Amino acid sequence: MTKQVAVIGAGIVGACIAFALVKRGARVVLIDRDEPGRACSYGNLGAISESSIAPLAMPGIVSTLPAMLSDRDSPLALAPGYLPRALPWLWQFLASAKPQTVHANADRLHDLYQGSHAAHAALAQEVGVPHLLQQKGHLFLYPDDEARAKDKATWTLRSSHGQRLDYLDRAGIENLESGLPARYRSAVLIPDHATVLDPLRYVQAVVRAFVARGGELLRADVRTVAPAAGGGGWTLKTDGAPLHCDEVVVAAGAWAPRLLGTLGIKLRLESQRGYHVQYPGQSSLISRTVVLADKKVFMAPMVDGLRIGGTVEIAGLDAPPTPRRTAVLERLAVEVFPQLAGIAPQHWMGHRPCMPDSVPVIGPAPGHAGLWLAVGHGHLGLTGSVNTARRLADALMPG
Repeated sequence: MTKQVAVIGAGIVGACIAFALVKRGARVVLIDRDEPGRACSYGNLGAISESSIAPLAMPGIVSTLPAMLSDRDSPLALAPGYLPRALPWLWQFLASAKPQTVHANADRLHDLYQGSHAAHAALAQEVGVPHLLQQKGHLFLYPDDEARAKDKATWTLRSSHGQRLDYLDRAGIENLESGLPARYRSAVLIPDHATVLDPLRYVQAVVRAFVARGGELLRADVRTVAPAAGGGGWTLKTDGAPLHCDEVVVAAGAWAPRLLGTLGIKLRLESQRGYHVQYPGQSSLISRTVVLADKKVFMAPMVDGLRIGGTVEIAGLDAPPTPRRTAVLERLAVEVFPQLAGIAPQHWMGHRPCMPDSVPVIGPAPGHAGLWLAVGHGHLGLTGSVNTARRLADALMPG
């Protein structure tokens, strides 16, 4: 009998899961209240970075956190009114910064992300968009070697797990990207990283391939997930007709805790709101993803323009965007590329679903047979999507 599976969430993670399952013979419906890829998957910087195994909470974060939170322009912002709700997550976040915990979690992230570049190259080819995957590496910029040394723990974690790193001086930077400010005199190139030049079109291509294989795409808002009456399977109550299925995969990103809460499942997941500004027609200013490492800001040449993004804002799902966060990005953009002054960029804000220890939750929901989770990928949902899909497909459809 064909297994019927509902995948909730049509971002890149959910789309890859649905595609993997339908290829193995399952009858799959992919559900989202919006069009595929329109949430966090749309606005990310397109990074395929399998060596990004350093958790956000690294040793020393406890001593640096107060200064970061007191600086209104720092890469990390916390809405004062949201602090009481964020405290349990923040407490676990800080607790996970112990050295032994960091190394254990880095190993877990390495197990998930290794091979991501090759996996995405194969997927892009399979769904007909190999041109969207740029394979030129990521360039991390620092003012000097002293500034780079502040990130030594992160670079050591990457190299200890087999990642090739090229350390560059100013001449090396100019050899790769000639238009960058002279103040950046030290850099690290990760040559094996890649960039998806249009994350939205990538998700859309995966969903088209899923539908072509017989999958169903349903636009609906799932309100509750509950065991089916009489036992066996699940019932999804939506803003339309209810849906019945054998198994459910929750890949709903930052909205997963609200949905799972209807089952009494408490998932310690927080939205780390990210922002980008995009300058139409300016993608030729750089030829690869460039990171202002001292500012925690990424710049990527997208199909439709130069996208500059970053920052972490903890303010929940319901607060409106904070204009100051995009203003900081605009200021940095003009500092790096003065020719952008006077060009009005497009603005975006989205919700990255982050666990306190940076490790996604992938697998069966304890105590709920037939319910599966694929949430909490944080900044690396695109990177980890294909391998996450393979893990879940192996578990749901073994053999």
